[in-house]
Amino acid sequence: MDIEVLFFGVLADVTGTGRKHYKYVTSFGDLKHRIEDEFPEIVHYTFRIAVNNEIVNEEPVLRGGDEVAYLPPFAGG
Repeated sequence: MDIEVLFFGVLADVTGTGRKHYKYVTSFGDLKHRIEDEFPEIVHYTFRIAVNNEIVNEEPVLRGGDEVAYLPPFAGG
C-alpha cells in the first residue's frame, strides 16, 4: 500500500522534508523501520503519530492512501 508521511517542526528539519511518499508498505512497523533506516537520527526525538488527522496511542493498522504525521511536542499560548 502507498502511504504519505508528513513531518512537522524539528522532524522536518531532521528529515530534510515535510512530506515523503512510501510505496509497498506492509504495516506500520514496516513503515517505521523504513523511516528509521532512512533517517536514523529520528529515534533521538520525542514525537506523536497521527493517522488521517487523528493522534493514535497504539500501533495503528494502516490502509492504502492513509496519511501518517510525525508530530513533535509543541506548546501554545
